Amino acid sequence: MSDFEDINARGLVLVGCGKMGGAMLKGWLSRGLDPASVTVIDPKLAPEWQDKGLNVNGDMPRDPAVVVLAVKPQMMGDALDRMPDLSEALVISVAAGTMIATFEKAFPGAPIVRVMPNTPAAIGKGISAMIGNAATTPAQLDLAETLMRAVGRVVRLDSEDQMDAVTGLSGSGPAYVFHMIETMAQAGEAQGLSPELSLELARMTVAGAGALAIDADEDPGVLRQNVTSPNGTTAAGLGVLMQDLPDLMTRTVAAAADRGRALGRGEA
Repeated sequence: MSDFEDINARGLVLVGCGKMGGAMLKGWLSRGLDPASVTVIDPKLAPEWQDKGLNVNGDMPRDPAVVVLAVKPQMMGDALDRMPDLSEALVISVAAGTMIATFEKAFPGAPIVRVMPNTPAAIGKGISAMIGNAATTPAQLDLAETLMRAVGRVVRLDSEDQMDAVTGLSGSGPAYVFHMIETMAQAGEAQGLSPELSLELARMTVAGAGALAIDADEDPGVLRQNVTSPNGTTAAGLGVLMQDLPDLMTRTVAAAADRGRALGRGEA
């Protein structure tokens, strides 16, 4: 039996098909979701999604199994105003900073799951954190997890209060890593490497270290120590990096989490 049997029968509505919505849709289709069961609502839909058998900007099904809201937080109010009564559908939001309570006002009585994915979902390497409201059944949580596993790993939170910290760490985190790649490459150039060579070394170093951190059955602190010979080159570099990075990263994640809380309060 397909994981998407009920969705294929009743339909899925995807509101917003940008980078994140598109990544999820690609993953779902590759895992057996029938394109004919999908209604995409996005007036600026990318050409790549045309002629795929999807229902594009048409009438919504009367009783969809799932509605996925994948618009930017600043556009969420507009999107919700256009939604019909969906009290029987599972509503999944992947918008940062929009609280479950906002969706409960828009969809009274509906099961709602709030999810925070990150951009590596575009290549199936994302991680998503999710939390459901009181109306969400265990089976609906499992369905939401199945949908998000199409783009990477999934973790479940104990409370919605944790979502802003997740946003600050993993939701925004890829940008921090990309900036580290930039700065590592610039540092290599400063030591005489060509821009192309330095960037390639920085990219592959970060990618390889990340893959090792996932695959190795060891704490990252142990992995760091394994690379660090006493009084060697790595120890010299870490002597500089570890003076500032822990505090800097704490402040970075806190700033992003605080911004998530502000968005949740409706601040522009």
